Amino acid sequence: MTNHEESVSAVETPAVPVRMRLTPVRRSCGPSGSCPTVYQTERQTVVVQGYAVTGDDAGVELPDGELLVEIPADLLLEAADEIRRAA
Repeated sequence: MTNHEESVSAVETPAVPVRMRLTPVRRSCGPSGSCPTVYQTERQTVVVQGYAVTGDDAGVELPDGELLVEIPADLLLEAADEIRRAA
């Protein structure tokens, strides 16, 4: 019997990583322990963890596969500064 990871990696090409590696750049932890976070990836992209916002709430249409995420503005600005310093 194979697990899900084994079956996924068996059909992927070697050039495609199985998992993306996220490195935290900045966090904004509140008293509840939830933490909107900005991450940097090995692919020179940024991933944002925050609070889900629906397209209906924001008044926009979202194509399949896209999400809206809300994070504090100061978190984004601090993360941008960190990314610039690291470059």
